[in-house]
Amino acid sequence: MTKRLLIVAHVPSPNTTALRDAAVRGASSPDVSGIETVSKTPFEAGPEDVLACDGIILGTTENLGYMSGALKDFFDRTYYGVIEEKQGLPLGVYIRAGLDGTGTRRAIESITGGLRWKLVQEPMILHGEWQDDFTQQVEELGLAMAAGLEAGVF
Repeated sequence: MTKRLLIVAHVPSPNTTALRDAAVRGASSPDVSGIETVSKTPFEAGPEDVLACDGIILGTTENLGYMSGALKDFFDRTYYGVIEEKQGLPLGVYIRAGLDGTGTRRAIESITGGLRWKLVQEPMILHGEWQDDFTQQVEELGLAMAAGLEAGVF
């Protein structure tokens, strides 16, 4: 049975687009089978996408010490439509942070905690000046999520 990994990523710049593409590349690795990867922006994704997925990766920028307005909008539109059916949903998070990312992390953990989604690893905070290895780190997150879903680990 094919499992679906949903990637919801805010991509306002070439660098954040590269991060999203890296998550998709990792999740679509030939080393993993039986995983369908669906990638949408927070404005495109809705409750029906969350209800249809078996795992989710959220990617956001840090804006004024908080998640992007786009990701907040996604949560505003989906929260109550998925809260009962998707408890325990495996979750991966990456944050592109100009500062330290802690406020963004705290906000995402508060909302996803209310949804009872389960982080599969600590949220990845990519902070400071752009580093080329950020894409490698996010690609590894995508691969880990897909492999975990394939193996039934989460």
